[in-house]
Amino acid sequence: MANKPPRRAAELDERVYAKALVKLQIELVKLQRELIACGERILVLIEGRDAAGKDGAIKHIIEHLSPRETRVVALGPPSDRERHSWYFQRYVRYLPSAGEMVLFNRSWYNRAGVEPVMGFCTRREAREFLETVPDFERMLVRSGIKLFKYYLDIDRHEQRRRLAARRRDPLKQWKLSPVDAKAQKLWRQYSAARDVMFRRTHTEIAPWTVIRADDKHQARLNLIRDLLSRLDYRDRDKRLIKPERDIVFPFEPRFLADGSIAR
Repeated sequence: MANKPPRRAAELDERVYAKALVKLQIELVKLQRELIACGERILVLIEGRDAAGKDGAIKHIIEHLSPRETRVVALGPPSDRERHSWYFQRYVRYLPSAGEMVLFNRSWYNRAGVEPVMGFCTRREAREFLETVPDFERMLVRSGIKLFKYYLDIDRHEQRRRLAARRRDPLKQWKLSPVDAKAQKLWRQYSAARDVMFRRTHTEIAPWTVIRADDKHQARLNLIRDLLSRLDYRDRDKRLIKPERDIVFPFEPRFLADGSIAR
């Protein structure tokens, strides 16, 4: 991105969005057909602040995919046994097998954000994670897993608005948590933890991709486009899968200071 893009893109008409989404979901079905036939393994990590739109993005990715070959992993707090095991051990069991796509709704990167900010892990544990996760991901990629790491980025005002709407909506009460309650108060601490995470874990073999998610519709469409554009499959429609680079873009350290990523 040569110039700093605006924080918010023009909002999509609801009908335009729905039509574009269906076309991209058809492309996802084509991808899965190829994935199953070739025995490929795809692992997608969806990270971001509270209320960044992770649930909605994943829901629309998997909506028309085969549940046999598609899994969503959203782990709760670790058990006592898991707390005293190798940190990555609880995640390894959920890695994709041949023909599968697995999406993590938050992942091992809890240890780079929620856990150190909320005091759920020690500083030593957080440092050890940042030192070892590049090696762990390198092993995954070298084993043949296609790994994609997405961070959904929203600004502070948008998070405040979404959290307030969540509290008012009786159908979203299950989303409320003690972590959500402190999201705005700890905004700066989360920003600092995120910046360290990007700098330490953005590698050539497992890079981060940032999705501007202040507009949920634009974020969902462009996440799907980016994912499809980075994978080969038969009969793909190249016109449909070109992502908008003012919304989805590879991470670069300079974006932490120039306003491209929310402060």
